Amino acid sequence: MGEKVNVIIFEGGNPESPVEKIMVQVRYAVLLDNISKMKEVKEIDKIFLSTNYQELAREAASLGVEVIETSSSEDFHFGRMLQSIINDHGLDNVFYVGGASVPLIQPEELSRICKILMSGSKVLLSNNSQSADLVAFRPTHLINEINLPAMDNMLANILRDEAGFELELMPMSLGVSFDLDTPTDILVLAASSFAGEHTRETINNMDLDLTRLLQAKKVLAGYYEDIILMGRIGAPVIAHMNTSLKCRLRIFSEERGMKALGRLDQGEVEAMMGFFMEEVGVKKFFRYMEKVAACAFIDSRVLFAHYKLSLTESERFYSDLGMYHKLKEPFAREFTYESVHSNIPVIFGGHSLVSGGLWALTDEVSSGIDY
Repeated sequence: MGEKVNVIIFEGGNPESPVEKIMVQVRYAVLLDNISKMKEVKEIDKIFLSTNYQELAREAASLGVEVIETSSSEDFHFGRMLQSIINDHGLDNVFYVGGASVPLIQPEELSRICKILMSGSKVLLSNNSQSADLVAFRPTHLINEINLPAMDNMLANILRDEAGFELELMPMSLGVSFDLDTPTDILVLAASSFAGEHTRETINNMDLDLTRLLQAKKVLAGYYEDIILMGRIGAPVIAHMNTSLKCRLRIFSEERGMKALGRLDQGEVEAMMGFFMEEVGVKKFFRYMEKVAACAFIDSRVLFAHYKLSLTESERFYSDLGMYHKLKEPFAREFTYESVHSNIPVIFGGHSLVSGGLWALTDEVSSGIDY
């Protein structure tokens, strides 16, 4: 078994709108909870945090984290910063964690990942085969032999393809699959019994409308209700739902890896459900869903990309929350309006909703809690 593992966390941004600032508040709390968990893991040596949030930097430093403060400029480059931290500090075993990407991970899971990393001379682990936000690898000097990725979700695949690693997936669980990426993920946490101390305190102080999500949870807890899953749906969450719930799934999975494979940036995303909506119109699309299912979980980013919409992050977040009155783009406004006024609960979100979000909802519903 090799030396202990060093954790590198990246968290930062330039939030401007109120909804983005809400996300930052919760991510901040999650990160502090995660640092506390990491401090419990004997296989972890040092924890590094790269951030442009000064208050977060001060609080993390008080917990014994080594902080690398960055500027808020737009020329920040993920790969170059990661390479710099590894080389400057002579790190051999690295576990990269994307900000608040694992709000429900437990110390035991962190320990298990570290043990797998330390068990071999050349190891690469990630939580997703196409778009990872958890990446553990050694030897780390091989980062100097690759084209450094601008985004973290490309790191694992580039290390595999250019540095000769064999990519191994981390043991699948709620902890490694649930991400905090959109306001919908906050709603999932708020409506659950999950979340750490800092996170729960922060969420409890927010005025969140959980109506549609609670309605959807009742459907999940029902007896062979039809549930629509649409977007970047992976096999693990499908298997988990089929094993744990009494439901019928109507699934349309498409455009997995659209970010990591560059399809989004190159405008190449095409969705069958997008073409269908073009043919029948938004209103009829929702009426059809109401005929065949009792609720729907939709990764709206695939449809937005299909329609080549240049929405800001805050606009996507407002859509997730059903706040159509804040949207000016015609399709996004109508699409969001119809979701709010549908006869069935329709939940919008990103990839995190239809992966870890559904995993979290399934775990809580299958635990037998009465809604």
